[in-house]
Amino acid sequence: MQLITKDYCMEMTRYNAWQNVQIQAAMQTLGEEGAAADRGGFFGSILGTANHLLWADRIWMHRLADWPDPKGTPKSSTTLCPTVAVWGSERFHTDGLLREWAGRLNNLDLAGELEWTSTDGTRTSRMPRGRVLTHMFNHQTHHRGQIHAMLTAAGCAAPVSDLILMPR
Repeated sequence: MQLITKDYCMEMTRYNAWQNVQIQAAMQTLGEEGAAADRGGFFGSILGTANHLLWADRIWMHRLADWPDPKGTPKSSTTLCPTVAVWGSERFHTDGLLREWAGRLNNLDLAGELEWTSTDGTRTSRMPRGRVLTHMFNHQTHHRGQIHAMLTAAGCAAPVSDLILMPR
């Protein structure tokens, strides 16, 4: 039985894009300094965490769909985009590509296993594609939750993040 479907992937890429638009708007209210300020998050700042998410989406899509390799490591990912404006442009483009990818999926794309090598080249992993996709979407939600907490602590009106409240 295949639990991950094309419809699930389409819904999650739409949710991701909706969240990222809201995050960019919130980051803009902080300004560049505020977005880049170390707020004690796992990746330091709001912008650093947003950069990590963008990089992670690209590395997973490199593995899943032969997108260009974004290079780097999780640690170096925090400096992917130097400003909120650059991040917003890159994020918008990547979210569009993610939604196009999801729209083209078929059952064969979601079946079988994926094998990849870690970004530092030290280990090879293999697991079912459905589990990898679940991880990718869960990873997005996890780090957006960190961004949400940092935005709230910075006094921003944090984005609405409940999936059930996403506009149709």
